Amino acid sequence: MQDKVLILDFGSQYTQLIARRVRELFIYCEIHPYNNPPESIDQFKAVILSGSPYSVRSEDAPHPDLSKIKGKVPLLGVCYGAQYIAHFFGGKVSPSATREYGRANLTTIEIWNNPLFTNIEVGSQVWMSHSDTIKDLPEGATRIASTADVKNAAYSIDNEMTFAIQFHPEVYHSTDGKQLLENFLVHIAGVKQDWTPDSFVSMTLENIKAQVGKEKVILGLSGGVDSTVAAVLLHHAIGDQLTCIFVNNGLLRKNEFSSVLDQYKGMGLNVKGVDASAYFLEKLAGESDPERKRKIIGNAFIDVFDEEAKQIEGAAWLAQGTIYPDVIESISVNGPSATIKSHHNVGGLPDYMKLKIVEPLRMLFKDEVRRVGKSLGIDPELLGRHPFPGPGLAIRILGDITAEKVAMLQEVDALFIEGLKTNNLYDKVWQAGAILLPVNSVGVMGDERTYEKCVALRAVTSTDGMTADWVDLPYAFLQKTSNEIINKVKGVNRVVYDISSKPPATIEWE
Repeated sequence: MQDKVLILDFGSQYTQLIARRVRELFIYCEIHPYNNPPESIDQFKAVILSGSPYSVRSEDAPHPDLSKIKGKVPLLGVCYGAQYIAHFFGGKVSPSATREYGRANLTTIEIWNNPLFTNIEVGSQVWMSHSDTIKDLPEGATRIASTADVKNAAYSIDNEMTFAIQFHPEVYHSTDGKQLLENFLVHIAGVKQDWTPDSFVSMTLENIKAQVGKEKVILGLSGGVDSTVAAVLLHHAIGDQLTCIFVNNGLLRKNEFSSVLDQYKGMGLNVKGVDASAYFLEKLAGESDPERKRKIIGNAFIDVFDEEAKQIEGAAWLAQGTIYPDVIESISVNGPSATIKSHHNVGGLPDYMKLKIVEPLRMLFKDEVRRVGKSLGIDPELLGRHPFPGPGLAIRILGDITAEKVAMLQEVDALFIEGLKTNNLYDKVWQAGAILLPVNSVGVMGDERTYEKCVALRAVTSTDGMTADWVDLPYAFLQKTSNEIINKVKGVNRVVYDISSKPPATIEWE
């Protein structure tokens, strides 16, 4: 049994980064909302309390029950977590004289042999993000570290393995943050660093066999990394009990339906191609709202899979390539109303569909999926494919969807992606694509006035899609690509490049 770490989420924008840093230490962790914790804490070797946009002094502040955790399981409070322990266990939290955001440096580490700060020296840079400060420490606490503006930047509770820090060790700007997390998890809590791709594969194969038994499974392939790795994992576990279905929803990239089917030949998978493009486009006709488009496509996928499942005697399970960011973005500590967007593969199936769901990658980030794929021996070219949204080009066509718009955007997208590959830029980009804007602009072609479409190009770098930055592509490449698109794609007379980062923008436009 692998050691596990519990992260209680209070709604911080950085909670996912805590999980990423813990995973980078080869330690398995799970994020749970503070108001929906796991039934048993005994299965976790350590607990981390996240930050929060709330103040512990406000009436609607998150208020977890720590009775089974504090003093019984190694505990680390981060920012709000540190303030919560102070405020509710005999200390005092007050508004800061000035809101404390950004870089700071440790000016003192007052207990030099405190294991939380092993190999961390005075002067180490940390990242602050809070408007309250801890004036008085909780009962039985000892100060560990300070900064110029924050007297109680870190403290511990005497005779407990309870520690608290006012700064965020998970962000890049806290230069020794990873070391601090390692000190807490490995050297204090004694968590084993045994979370590796090989161990995940071994554990998951056993779990799949136990979950599925001898029943048959159908899986929706997309050609992307997630569904491919999920398919190979399932194939290793249950062999010919698995049938993979690749649906052409009419919103794929140019020639992708045939090229993806060709890619899977020789992998030993049982793959069936289903061309349902006319059905999807009919369902989407006249719809412009982004969320409605996503839901229409999700429901249409369910319709198609329900029909295909009926043709496979004994099919009892639907496998999906759901990964952790899908789950996190669809479940909030404040309920569904606070979600960023819906994912068509998160949230279950309608009652009339009798399939159970198996999601072997549900707890992995994108880069972890790729490492698992490498461990399984999947072709590096397949693993290196850029992510492509489940709703396809529907959310890259702003406004209503027509076959003509899809064909136009497919041509633009193909020229952009092929150009990235030809110029050795594809592998330097995490995700790229083109967006068809719902505007026409005036142009001149052959001494004649035109009034045609504008397209935006988007290329970002990221690790897992939770945050992303735009790629500074060479001007010469952008110039050449723009010329090619305008010259070769009828109906387009203007090309722009998106230089927005996530946050505040998202990777996709819808």
